[in-house]
Amino acid sequence: MKKRLKRIAPLQAGIVLAVVYALLSLIAVPFLMLAGAGMAAMAKQSGQQLPPFGFMFGVGAIFMPVLYAAFGFIGGIIGAFIYNLVAKWTGGLEVTLEDVA
Repeated sequence: MKKRLKRIAPLQAGIVLAVVYALLSLIAVPFLMLAGAGMAAMAKQSGQQLPPFGFMFGVGAIFMPVLYAAFGFIGGIIGAFIYNLVAKWTGGLEVTLEDVA
């Protein structure tokens, strides 16, 4: 059975993408913190000062889920608005659905 996606609720798309992006960033945070710790250890061993971007990879990674959620929310709203505008011109996406038991 064919169905057509004519409209996406922008606020709902923003909320869904905010949660998805926040969860995805939680996967990346431990790796960024390890990279920051590694850069700090290398800088300390060589007697150099920690580069400014080392903070971003270390302590700054804690704020990553919040920033990703905020940008996901804004991007979801903008993306849904653009889709709705284009769907008016083109008729929207056509999908085929199947009933399952």
